Amino acid sequence: MVVVLLAVVVVNRAQRSRSNTQLADAKADARRVIERLGGQVYNLVGSDDASKQALADAGERFNAAGSQIEQATTPAQARLAKETALEGLYYVSAARTAMGLDPGPAVPELDGQRSAGQVTEDRSIDYEGRSIEASPNPSATTPNYYPGGRVAGRPVPAGWYSEPWWKPALVAGAWGVGSALLFSSLFNGMSGVGYDAAAFENGYGDGYQAGLDAGADQNFVDQNGGYDQNYDQGGADPGFDPNANLGGQDFGDYGDFGGMDAFDGDF
Repeated sequence: MVVVLLAVVVVNRAQRSRSNTQLADAKADARRVIERLGGQVYNLVGSDDASKQALADAGERFNAAGSQIEQATTPAQARLAKETALEGLYYVSAARTAMGLDPGPAVPELDGQRSAGQVTEDRSIDYEGRSIEASPNPSATTPNYYPGGRVAGRPVPAGWYSEPWWKPALVAGAWGVGSALLFSSLFNGMSGVGYDAAAFENGYGDGYQAGLDAGADQNFVDQNGGYDQNYDQGGADPGFDPNANLGGQDFGDYGDFGGMDAFDGDF
């Protein structure tokens, strides 16, 4: 019994040590991205409405990521803080683009970004007595940027908009009545956005994204005759659009944006 108890103690200590190491590594990785975001937020000044709004959104993500990493007690929570900071870097790149600057190195892909698609043409609709516009480029009428991804379980394509129509769902965690009609009216028939109103209304989860990833994996196998171990092995979703662009994202080093050590912003 003594030997068994000693074995249990040793195993428990090893598990705690491994968990602590994983948490420390995840927090260090997140802090690296947060610091780079902070360097850009504090060193850039917007020159027009689009760049100012994008930098304001980047600042919000910086404060949120700082709060999240300070409260993180698991690797998953640390990764969430990193994802928030990466989203902030997309806003920084958008601000730089709006100011006519080089957007900087590529930023790793966000969760759900690829499957949400992106705005590929200028659109304008009348919705509930107001005009809502979407564009692939910043302008005086489309100063609100979104990097693309899932909001409350539904896709919002990357692009520039006349107003942040997704923000109520971002705050409340749920979409309001009529959101599917807005989505359909704004994106119907637009290449790069592969969702109709019904798909938007029903939302989609990790299984849908897994199907898209599996489709990309199968395409890689067919074209290259080999298997890329970085892709999932799940079955492809029957609804997958074979014409969608599932090209790889550059996950390399995206530059050192300067150090920031303070994370005292409000969430």
